[in-house]
Amino acid sequence: MGLFKLHSDYKMSGDQLNAFKRLSANLDSSQKYQTLQGITGSGKTFTLANVISQVNCPVLVISHNKTLAAQLYSEFKSFFPENAVEYFISYYDYYLPESYIPQTDTYIAKDASINENIERLRLSASSSLTERRDCIVVASVSCIYGLGSPDDYANMCIHLKVGDHAERNDILKGLIDIQYNRNDTSPSLGEFRVRGDSIDVFEPQREEFVRISFWGDEVESIDRFNAVSGKLKNHADKVTLFPCKHFVLPKSRIDEASAKIMQEMRERVDFFEKNGKLVEAQRLSQRVRYDLEMMQEIGYCSGIENYSMHLAGRSAGTRPYTLFDFFPEGFLTIIDESHVTLPQLNAMYKADRNRKTTLIDHGFRLPSALENRPMKFDEIEDSFGKVIFVSATPGDFEREHSSEIIPQIIRPTGLLDPEITVRPLANQVDESIEFIRAAVEKNERTIVTTLTKKGAEQLSDYLSELNIKVSYIHSELDALARVQVLSKLKTGDFDCVIGINLLREGIDLPEVAQVLILDADKEGFLRSARSLIQVAGRAARNANGRVVLFGDRITDSMKELIDTTEKHRAIQIEYNKKHNITPKTVIKSDRVSISEVVKLSTSAKSPDEKKSAKDKTTVFDSPLPDGDLAKTLNLSPDELHDFILQLEAEMLQAAENLEFEHAADLRDQIRLLSFEVKESKTKKAEYY
Repeated sequence: MGLFKLHSDYKMSGDQLNAFKRLSANLDSSQKYQTLQGITGSGKTFTLANVISQVNCPVLVISHNKTLAAQLYSEFKSFFPENAVEYFISYYDYYLPESYIPQTDTYIAKDASINENIERLRLSASSSLTERRDCIVVASVSCIYGLGSPDDYANMCIHLKVGDHAERNDILKGLIDIQYNRNDTSPSLGEFRVRGDSIDVFEPQREEFVRISFWGDEVESIDRFNAVSGKLKNHADKVTLFPCKHFVLPKSRIDEASAKIMQEMRERVDFFEKNGKLVEAQRLSQRVRYDLEMMQEIGYCSGIENYSMHLAGRSAGTRPYTLFDFFPEGFLTIIDESHVTLPQLNAMYKADRNRKTTLIDHGFRLPSALENRPMKFDEIEDSFGKVIFVSATPGDFEREHSSEIIPQIIRPTGLLDPEITVRPLANQVDESIEFIRAAVEKNERTIVTTLTKKGAEQLSDYLSELNIKVSYIHSELDALARVQVLSKLKTGDFDCVIGINLLREGIDLPEVAQVLILDADKEGFLRSARSLIQVAGRAARNANGRVVLFGDRITDSMKELIDTTEKHRAIQIEYNKKHNITPKTVIKSDRVSISEVVKLSTSAKSPDEKKSAKDKTTVFDSPLPDGDLAKTLNLSPDELHDFILQLEAEMLQAAENLEFEHAADLRDQIRLLSFEVKESKTKKAEYY
């Protein structure tokens, strides 16, 4: 029996059982890579949950998108309530990386807002991996960025058990060393208070505190209390207190690293002075000396990750410590939507290096800052255990490296792949109008894809003149406008949305029954087989799903879509007929937002604790400053929070493209839209 205990009222149906058996058999073999090619709505996550229930190792699930990661986290959390299901994504509400623009002599300092709740979830993931093996960590691609050394992290933990002889002051010093702060008045996560012979430690990864009581120099008792209600949860025989940050080091390591950092700084300053770059020399000397002073005094400094090579004792060229290093050997990796996730993993190193090189050349950072980087793709490959790629349209890497590509074609709902029709180009606009109006009469939504932004705008204007409720959507619209369009499509304020590449927009609505692809015979990226299959899948959650391709010839990509769809439909129709299944449109629940994940992970277990958690105000409950934007966009506060995360993604992309002024503008927009943090008015109960 595996480490994981699966809880579900579902039973495997369709070809889920066959996929499960083949995936499990391959994991037992020596093959490293395999692919689950599951079509939209086929229940891939449930198949994977059954596979996980049979393994005896931790599992890392990587998604290319924070919101998709939140959805996977909530699903795995419900499937494995008795196991440690953790969530590891970037903890920034917004993040503008440090950068310099030589052309305008503009320096943009690193600016970020850390979401404390997500930081707590990250710490929970690393502490669970340190303590136990039955862990499922759902992560975004941020998992390839540097963390502190897992050995340092584990060695800095404070281990106590009842009956231990320990000086209270030594414990207090140890807490300070691992980045806890003392707060005897109103402590919160990552802080501790001292009262008489007891220490209350508010762990950063849990909404509870540990009370360590002493009798002289002996640990008399260890008790856990709810942080909000102050009620006793349980008595413990022992406790492990984990560091408050991933970058935490013993004082001796900082002293050793400081000497190396100072030596590198002197060499670099000499280089600048010999080349007549006195401003750069002065700039670098001041910055490094200030950072070293901060590390010596408090054990931490802003931007400490830029010195990670020296602090971790690594040599130049060796890869940074990442989340992968917290996993034991032989863990299982699942890469969701691998056709998108793998290219993202492959692209991050180069973009990060370009930005840092400019900073180094102008004296803002030491050359060793290049070693604070995401992993290279070959390093990621070497770090993987056995891998399951998951995608409806696997890319070249998956096809070339997988020992087997396992199809999952039957949907539990009995839904068929959408019907494909090919129509000539000559009347594609007029026929599209007819198709859209016919769908409106059935209360169905339509997606139209064009080849150009201008074409999308012009067609939208033309349809609007014909009294069709329509809007266009493309990359030049800001995230606010895109969210508003998609929300109105969902509610029926729009009957049709026109776009170019709608794959990245998160359209996954059962109301969308019709997809019209204009100029489908213009072979290229937007009309490749993979793109066509993905776009056609937008209509796969509706019982009346259908796709119309407009073209005067059948390209290889169109033929692959048509052949694949016909093959799938034949299998699905035969299965439905054999099992007397009538296809039904998916009744889709709202996608789980990141803020809901935070609430889910902090929810209490007892009835009293659940009430306290419900009454507590979270950072996402505050209204936005500029009017009732939630009502305007028809979005809940949680959905608005996810929209802010989309803005963050745009800002990161702008920074990667070296468009730092645009990134700064997006940063300012995020600030205006960010929720006002409200501290809970619920006072922590005084203990007796």
